[in-house]
Amino acid sequence: MKNSQWEFFISFGIYEVKGSCFLNNQIDFLNEQAKLDNTLEIINSEMLKYLEKRKVVTKYILDARKKYIEEYKDDEDQIIDYFDHENYVKEEAYKTIDKRLMEFTKLKETPYFGKVTFKEDDNIPEEIYIGRYGLTLEDSYEPVVVDWRAPIASLFYKGSLGEATYNTPAGEMNADIIGRKQLIIKKGQLKGVFDSALDVKDEILQMVLTENSSDKLKDIVMTIQKEQDEIIREDRNKVIVVNGVAGSGKTTIALHRVSYLLYNFRKQLGDKVLIFGPNDVFMDYIAQVLPSLGESNIAQSTFENFAKEEIGIVNEPIKEFSRYVEDVIDGNTSELEEYKYKSSQEFVKFLDEKISVLNKEYFNIQSVKFDGEEIVSVDEIKELFEGYYKDMPLFRRSEKIRRILTSKIKDKRDELYYALLKEIKEKKEKLSEEELKIESNNLEFLRRMRIREIVRMVMNSREELDSWINHESVVELYKNMTNTRSLGYMDLSAILYLMVKLEGKKLKREIKHIVIDEAQDYSYLQFEVIKEITGCKSYTIVGDSNQRLIDTNEECAMINLEKVFTDQEFDIKNFSLNKSYRSTQEIMEYANKFLDEEKIVPLVRRGESVMEEEVFDESEFIDTVISIIEDYEEDNCENIAIIFKGRNELRRYAPLIKERISIQNLDNEEIIYKGGKVLIPAYLAKGLEFDGAIIIEEGEIQPLIKYIMCTRALHRLAVVKNK
Repeated sequence: MKNSQWEFFISFGIYEVKGSCFLNNQIDFLNEQAKLDNTLEIINSEMLKYLEKRKVVTKYILDARKKYIEEYKDDEDQIIDYFDHENYVKEEAYKTIDKRLMEFTKLKETPYFGKVTFKEDDNIPEEIYIGRYGLTLEDSYEPVVVDWRAPIASLFYKGSLGEATYNTPAGEMNADIIGRKQLIIKKGQLKGVFDSALDVKDEILQMVLTENSSDKLKDIVMTIQKEQDEIIREDRNKVIVVNGVAGSGKTTIALHRVSYLLYNFRKQLGDKVLIFGPNDVFMDYIAQVLPSLGESNIAQSTFENFAKEEIGIVNEPIKEFSRYVEDVIDGNTSELEEYKYKSSQEFVKFLDEKISVLNKEYFNIQSVKFDGEEIVSVDEIKELFEGYYKDMPLFRRSEKIRRILTSKIKDKRDELYYALLKEIKEKKEKLSEEELKIESNNLEFLRRMRIREIVRMVMNSREELDSWINHESVVELYKNMTNTRSLGYMDLSAILYLMVKLEGKKLKREIKHIVIDEAQDYSYLQFEVIKEITGCKSYTIVGDSNQRLIDTNEECAMINLEKVFTDQEFDIKNFSLNKSYRSTQEIMEYANKFLDEEKIVPLVRRGESVMEEEVFDESEFIDTVISIIEDYEEDNCENIAIIFKGRNELRRYAPLIKERISIQNLDNEEIIYKGGKVLIPAYLAKGLEFDGAIIIEEGEIQPLIKYIMCTRALHRLAVVKNK
C-alpha cells in the first residue's frame, strides 16, 4: 500500500475506514505514540549493546589468536587445531549477535503491529504488544514486545473479545480479552490505531492484500486469521493436513507453522525440519519467507531430487514430472497411462505381491563347502533366513547371513592355518640343529605352499557363496520386474519403496518435522515412502484437491491419509479452507467457472473486471499482449506473468514478445525467478502469485489448468484468446 493510503487512516485522532468515521480519543493516540517512542529508544539502546558485544568478541578472538600463534609458532598441528576451534567459536558468537542485530533492524521499522489487553482470573488487566520478534531486557521478565509465535500471542488472533484460552508449558490458561488493537507502524512512525473490537481487522487485511506481491508473504504475521492461526499453533506431534483453495494461504500457513514450531521447540527440532516443494522455481520463490521470520538453513527439496539422491541415480536420465504434465497438456496419452498406473494403489499391491514372492524364492540356497567339505548345511541356512532373521528386510537379511557364513569360512581357514603352524612346529622340534639348518628352507616353502592352498580354498568357498547370495541392484530388479526400460518420475517412489522393503533403507539424517506443499499431486506410494524412509511422526501437509495437475482416476491421496498413516501413533487432523485471500472478487468469480466441485469463497475485495480479448493473427496477438502489459504497469503492477498452457507454446511466442519488451523466460526449473515480467508455463506458475497475469488461451485448455492459471493473479487478469 502506498504511503498516502496509510496517511488516510489517521488525522489527529480521527480514523476512517471505507468512508465511516470513528472519533477516537486523541489522548489514546498520543499514548500509543509515547509507547512507540519509548520502544524505539529501547531498541536503539539494545542495538548499541549488541554492537559493543560484537566488538568485545572480535577483540577477544583476535587477542587470543595472536597469543596462541606466538605460543605455538613451531607446532603447526597445534595451530591448525586452534584455528578449527577458534573459527567455530567465532561463527557461533557472530551468528547469535548478527541474528539479533538483524531482528533489531526490522523491529526499528515496525516494532509491533498488535496490542492485547486481558485479565487472568481476578488480576488487574495486562497489556502486551505483539511483533514479528520478541524483545525482553536482560534484567526484566516483562517483555517489551512479545514474539507472535509465543503462546500468549495467540490471544491477538482470537476472533472476538471475551473469554479465551492459551497454552503454556504449565498447561492451558484462561484469559478474558478486554481489548484488541492493530497498530500501523511504517518506518518507525505510527500511522494508525484500529480497535479490533470494531471489526476492522478485515479492513487491515484488505490493505495488505492490495499491496503488490513482493511483500505479501512477509506481512501475514500482521493479518493471520483465526482459522489460519489455529492450524499454525496445532500440536507438533500430529499429521496436519490442510486442503485449501487457491489463495487461502496454504503455503504461508505451512511456513509460519515451521517458524512457530522452531521458536517453541528449537531444542527438539533444531536442524531436523525438511520441506518438500513442487519444483525448484517454487522453492526459490518461498526462500525469502523463513529468513524474514527469523529462520534459516532449513532443508528444502523437491521429491524428485530427494528420491534421486537417496537412490543414488546420478547420470541416468529420468522423465521429470513436468514432462508428464506437458503430455497432459498436449494430449499425449501413451506414457500417461503408465504414469497413472504407477500412481495407483493397484501398483502398490503389485509391488507387495512381488516382494512376497522375492522373500520366498529369490535366493537359491546352497550349502557352504570348504575344500569339498560341507561346513554349513542348506537346512541351517534356511533356518537363518526363515527363523532367526525372518523379520529383517530380505536384502539386509542376506547381507547379515552372508557375514555369518563368511565367518564360518574364516573359522575353517583359521582351523587349517593353526593346524599347519602346529604341524610345522612339530616337524621342527623333531629335527636336530644341523638338520633344521638344512630343512628350514623346505619347511618355509611347504608353509607358503599350504597357505596358498588354504587361500585358494577360501576364495573358492566365497565364490560359491557369492554365486547364490549376491543380489542385483534394486534399480535393476525393479526394471526387470516391471519391464521398464527408461525411468520416469513415478518409478522413483516405487524404487524407494522396494529399497525400504528389501534393504530396510532409512534416511541417514534425523528428521523431526516434514512439510509437504502442493501435496495434491502426491500418490499414496509417495506418502508411504516419505513416512517409511524418514521415520518422521510430525507433518504439515498442504494442497488443493482442485489443483491436481494429472488426474489419475483415483481419489486424491492427500485427503485420505488414514490409508498411509495407519499406526495408532499417528494423529491425523484435517482442515479445509475455502476462503481465498489472494485474488479480487472479479478474478475468483471468473476462476470459479472452471470448478465442478465446491466453489471458492473470495474475500470481498473489489478490482478490475477480467479482460477477454480475441486475436486472429500473430501481429495482433503480440500487440494485444504488449498493450495489456503497458496497462498493468500504468496501474503500478510490479510482477507480471504471461502464462501459457505449456512449454511448447511459450517457446514459440517468447522470441516475438522479447523483441518488443524486456522479459524473463521461465521455461524450466533451473531458472531463478527474481520478480518483474516473466513468461511461464502453467505448471511452473502453480503456487506463485503475480500482481497481474495474462493467460494465453490457444486451443483447448483443460478446466483444471485454466483454473490454476486464473488464480495466479492478485489484482489484474486478462485472457487473450489466440484464434
